[in-house]
Amino acid sequence: MAQNVRIAVTGAGGRMGRTLLRLIHDWPGAQLAGGIEAKGSPHIGADLGTLAGLAEPLGVTVSDDPLAVIRDADALIDFSVPRASVEFAALAAQARIVHVIGTTGLEEIDEERIRAAARHATIVKAGNMSLGVNLLAALVRQAARALDPSWDIEIVEMHHRHKVDAPSGTALLLGEAAAEGRNIVLKNHSERGRDGQTGARAEGAIGFASLRGGSVIGDHEVIFAGPSERIVLGHIAEDRAIFARGAIKAALWGQGKGPGLFDMADVLGLD
Repeated sequence: MAQNVRIAVTGAGGRMGRTLLRLIHDWPGAQLAGGIEAKGSPHIGADLGTLAGLAEPLGVTVSDDPLAVIRDADALIDFSVPRASVEFAALAAQARIVHVIGTTGLEEIDEERIRAAARHATIVKAGNMSLGVNLLAALVRQAARALDPSWDIEIVEMHHRHKVDAPSGTALLLGEAAAEGRNIVLKNHSERGRDGQTGARAEGAIGFASLRGGSVIGDHEVIFAGPSERIVLGHIAEDRAIFARGAIKAALWGQGKGPGLFDMADVLGLD
């Protein structure tokens, strides 16, 4: 594995950003290269060690100039917003560094621009970076392949009250896994937000339900409901650090891989 990989973090002053700062600082073979915040952020100029709650400052500060930070990094870990992630992908492509994207809520136009950037940069993008969720996706794919369309698939997710997108990126990741197992296209077989007189459920549809409340980090269940029986596969996230650890693994894994668009199944060797 590459040693002393310089990793920069977007949204360094946020909850996920601070978690990443702490873990990267303590991670063998990794070092903090910089932090990025939007212009006007109160965290601009703050020392990364202070932000992370470390015993001593690190002499590396938060910047609102992403290009300057990216030029001095080997990898960028990015849990931000779609518009920013697309811009970061273009900058990562210019600098030929690894870009790890955990941002959710991306539209198809955003996905197209990220795919274009991946012709020049190593991009690892996933709706969820945790080992457990990606193992769950593999199990969902296998179950969907084994069960015929008479088994209805429903995906239920719950997150904290501040989450702005629905369904969650993880729910969509699980939906894609189910669709792959059935050899169908998710967007053509997706049911969301049922309300009122919806009619009977279409056979072969993959349903989504999104719950929001409190401080829930992330709960996901995939329900396979067949005649007279159900199979329920699930995952409960208890600490944001699980996503941060996966992202750091991805940043290290991507070193020397060359341009391309990858996901956590590639990183974890689950395919």
